[in-house]
Order: sequence, then structure tokens, then C-alpha cells
Amino acid sequence: MNKPPLIILASHSPRRKEILSLMLRPFETLAVETEEKFDRTLSIEENVTTIALRKAEASVAMLPKSERKIVTLAADTVVAKGSRIMEKPAGFDEAFEMLKSLQNRSHRVYTGFVLLSGDKTHTECVTTTVEFDPMSDNEIKRYILSEKPYDKAGSYGIQDPLMACHIKRIEGCYYNVVGLPLSRVCKAMKAFL
Repeated sequence: MNKPPLIILASHSPRRKEILSLMLRPFETLAVETEEKFDRTLSIEENVTTIALRKAEASVAMLPKSERKIVTLAADTVVAKGSRIMEKPAGFDEAFEMLKSLQNRSHRVYTGFVLLSGDKTHTECVTTTVEFDPMSDNEIKRYILSEKPYDKAGSYGIQDPLMACHIKRIEGCYYNVVGLPLSRVCKAMKAFL
């Protein structure tokens, strides 16, 4: 009897791991460090999918050759306000400035994801619009000090308790903002499983 394909999540993100576990399919994680440099000549969508593809290919290169079918999933997420890209903040001051600039207006969250298996590839970018209610400077500082959002694009996690209190509106996939657009991943995964 054939074993089901082995799913590999090419990420060390605890949030992506938690989201993927909602599929109720077993998977393993294998993350490698890759360059996440933005190419200003490409669109946001092209950038996040290119970065996700690099992650997937680097993880596949580390896997031993196997008779079993392996499906590798990788993703990259950024926040954009207009044409300004907000990746992970370098420290407190940058996180504060990012969050301050996102107040009382909408921004977009882009997640590019890639599925690889043998010579089969699926690449997609999902976009969600988020709008914050205003936060005072003290509320922003409290959030940064309590949640330490330095590993999050745009300096925030929509799922964080203090941030959840300031989400005015979301248009699109909630899980995309957390880091993995699960419904789109599940739909794309069907062709691989």
C-alpha cells in the first residue's frame, strides 16, 4: 500500500506550523536560512513568491532522496502601506514607527506561498486588507514591550491579544495575516495529494 505523501513545511515559524496543523494532516518542518532580500524591480507579489520559492528549493536540497512522494510548502509574508514595504523590524524604534504609521488607515498583507513536489510547482500570492483603530503611543509601547513583535512583518501579529483589540476591519483571509493563507494552501495542495 502506498504511503501518503510526506508534507514538509519549510519554515521555523511557530505561527505557520500552528496554522498548517489545522489541516489535520501529519507534516514535518525543515527550515533553512535563505536571503529574504526584496528586489525593487519586481512587484510585491513577485517578491514574496520568489522568496518563498527560494525557501522551498533550499529545503528540498537538504532532503534525502526517497521513494516516497514529498510535498514541500514554503511561504513569505510582508505588510505594505501604499508602496512602502514593512518587513520585520530591526528593533523597538522601528517597530514603534511602523505601528504608528499604520494607525487609523488600511494596509495590505501579502503572503506568497509555493508548493514543490518533483517537477510539479504551484506558486500563489494572497492579499488581505487590514485596518486598525487608533492606538495611543502608550498602547503601541505596551504592545511592543509585551509581545516583542520583532519576528513579524509590519511589527504586529493580528492574533496577539493586545493587537486584536485594535483591529477595526479585515477584508480577506485572516490566516493570511497570521502568515499562511490556509484555505488557498488546502485548495492548491489537493493537486499534490
